[in-house]
Amino acid sequence: MSGARKAGAARSLRAAVLATVALAAAGCNREDAEAPPPVRIVRTITVEAPRQAADVSFAGHIEAQDQVSLSFRIGGRLAERSVGVGATVREGEIVARLDPENELNELRSARAALTAAQGLLRRGENQFQRQSHLLERNVTSRADFEAAEQGRTAAQAQVDAAQARVRSSEDIVGFTTLKADGPGVVTRVGAEPAEVVAAGRMIVQIAKRDGRDAVFEVPAEMVRALSADARVSVSLSSDAGVTASGRVREVAPQADPVTRTFRVRVGLTDPPPSFRLGTTVSGAIRGSEASAIAIPSTALTRRGQDTGVWLVDPQNLTVSLRKLEVLGTDPATTLVGKGLALGDIIVTAGASLLQDGQRVRLTGTESR
Repeated sequence: MSGARKAGAARSLRAAVLATVALAAAGCNREDAEAPPPVRIVRTITVEAPRQAADVSFAGHIEAQDQVSLSFRIGGRLAERSVGVGATVREGEIVARLDPENELNELRSARAALTAAQGLLRRGENQFQRQSHLLERNVTSRADFEAAEQGRTAAQAQVDAAQARVRSSEDIVGFTTLKADGPGVVTRVGAEPAEVVAAGRMIVQIAKRDGRDAVFEVPAEMVRALSADARVSVSLSSDAGVTASGRVREVAPQADPVTRTFRVRVGLTDPPPSFRLGTTVSGAIRGSEASAIAIPSTALTRRGQDTGVWLVDPQNLTVSLRKLEVLGTDPATTLVGKGLALGDIIVTAGASLLQDGQRVRLTGTESR
């Protein structure tokens, strides 16, 4: 009996030991599961006010804000061009004519065909009326009446077709005259009288009177930093005292293949009369208009469609993702319009391994 009690005590001891080991293992697993992310070592910079760039000047020229190339809708021999370069035209003024002889012959033929079709229609109407009266008195057959009705319908269709042909021929005759669609100044001519021109070929180019643009060729690095509403001061190259102001209206989407510069059009506000088309001008863009916060491109982090940086909380050294408005970027530097404030500490190296709320250790702090 005492041996049985000893065996039972031994089993109880082993069970207690196993339970203790199991609880210790569970505690270790729980601690491992609840362990915070490791502290990452990162490199950072502190955001400072953007350094104001120097004023930049460019040479350009004056162009019309809107230019229209007038051309004929049909081809033919140019009989007359009544305006030349520099001429002032009014809306509706005739600027060129084609030789209309072939088109007039087509119109005469169409009108003759219409006259013949109208004669057939009158004969068909008379025949239908006659057969209608005869059918009322039971003198003619139903078949003859229906044939007269069909003849009248066919004659009416021929008249409709001939009328459409006449209208089309009249339009084509009108296409031999080229008119200005608005007031302006002729800046180019594309053909001389007696030339045979194709449909769509530019005959006269007209610069509209309303609106003037100053056009400049701007280097790529300046275009990246140029804000959408940057103000530009424009002055005559021959007289710096004659000035006008404007804002950037259009930036070419592609650089010139030879000069690698971008064409920038500046819409002028109330330009003086001396700002004539083709006049050489100088444009000045103040440095403050082209300033932006520059950060290393290695600081950027992309989450889906958003681009941002990791911002470091200086109090508890944790990071959070800040969304940015990026104006331009290259392999070395990124220009930021919105999203950063003075004194912000951002991560520039080690950003790809971070997550929200993670603690970091700084290896070096620079100013940017």
